[in-house]
Amino acid sequence: MGLTIDKISIGQSASFAKTISESDVYLFAGITGDLNPAHVNEEIASQGMFKGRIAHGMLGASLISTVLGMYLPGAGTIYLKQDLKFTAPVYFGDTITATCTVKEKIEDKNRIVLECVVINQKGEKVITGEALVMPPK
Repeated sequence: MGLTIDKISIGQSASFAKTISESDVYLFAGITGDLNPAHVNEEIASQGMFKGRIAHGMLGASLISTVLGMYLPGAGTIYLKQDLKFTAPVYFGDTITATCTVKEKIEDKNRIVLECVVINQKGEKVITGEALVMPPK
């Protein structure tokens, strides 16, 4: 099991990194049914504002879920709420790193608030947000 609230400290953080491949995007599109041409059609996407295909925003955001469910607090965590802001596109081949940092502990309710940031290999923020989770007991 993951960390219980008494084992978690304000400022504690964990990260997970992944290089986003074309296969990742197509698998995500198939699983979710989101076949938006911005993700799966190079010809159409090349004419759009990003000048090429980009990964789904929620694919990038799912790395936050990986951090919360696997590392901090970890296995047994219940994801309650997530606020997200998508600040830059994630292109095929980008390596993105999600980092979650404990911002607040609400011990009487067994809740943790975490600041969430996803950056690309250039250090640019591509997603920011805040999560509310219930760590395992």
